[in-house]
Amino acid sequence: MDASLWIAKTGLTAQKTRMQVISNNLANVNTTGFKKDRAVFEDLLYQNITPAGGQTDADSQAPTGLMLGTGTRVLATEKLHGQGNIITTENALDLAITGDGFLSVLQKDGTFAYTRDGSLKLSADGNLVTAGGEALNPPINIDANAESITIGRDGTVTVSLANGGGSAQAGQIQLSRFPNNAGLKPLGRNLYAETEASGTAQVGNPGETGNGMLMQGSLEASNVNVVEEMVNMIETQRAYEVNSKAISAADGMLRFLNNNL
Repeated sequence: MDASLWIAKTGLTAQKTRMQVISNNLANVNTTGFKKDRAVFEDLLYQNITPAGGQTDADSQAPTGLMLGTGTRVLATEKLHGQGNIITTENALDLAITGDGFLSVLQKDGTFAYTRDGSLKLSADGNLVTAGGEALNPPINIDANAESITIGRDGTVTVSLANGGGSAQAGQIQLSRFPNNAGLKPLGRNLYAETEASGTAQVGNPGETGNGMLMQGSLEASNVNVVEEMVNMIETQRAYEVNSKAISAADGMLRFLNNNL
C-alpha cells in the first residue's frame, strides 16, 4: 500500500474519534456537573531516511534530515474541569460546588465514587442521596420531623424541627480534592472513580485547604460551550474531508502510474 494512503487513513480515524468526543460534549450540554472532553493528538513514528547532521561529503554535514511522518492518532481524551455556570433552582436539596472538589458517594458495591452533581434527594430512610440513589459519604440523615433544611457554605447541615422543636445539626458535608482531576475515571451517571493517575482523595470541609464552597438552592451546569463545540465540529468535518481528498489524490496518482507506465 502507498504510504500516503495509510497516512491519510490515520487522519480519517483520528478525526472520526475527535468527532465522537465533540458529539458526547454536545449531547451532555444539559447534564448537571458535566465536564467537557477534548481529544489529544500525537504524530506517529517517522521514517528516518537521512539523519540531520549526517555527512553529505567529507567536509560538510546536512543541516536538516529527510524524515517522513507516518500519520497521527488520538493519544488520549482529557477532561477539562473548568467551572460551569451556576443555575439557581431554589430547591433546598440542590447544591452547587464553586471551586475545586467533589462530593463523595458510596456505591452499591461498597466502593466510593465522586461527583459534581449536587441534585440531592431524600431516601425512604431519610438519608441524603444523589439522583442515582448513592448515599453521601459521610452519611447524613435528616430527621423525619424536619420542617426545613439549611446547608451552609461550609457544608454544615442544619434542620429546623416542626412544632417548635428548635433546630439541630444533622451532619457535615465534605469535599474530596485530587492532585490531578484529569486523571479521574468517568463512570457515567455523573460519577468519577479514583485512579493512580488522579492521586489519592484529599478530604476536607468546604472552604478549607483549597476546597471549594457550597451554594444551596443552586446547581452547576455543564461547562460545555455550544458555540465552541460547533466550531470544533466544523473544523473536524473539514479536516476529515481534506484527508478523504488526500486518499482520492493518492489513488488517482497510482492509477495514472498503472495506466501509463
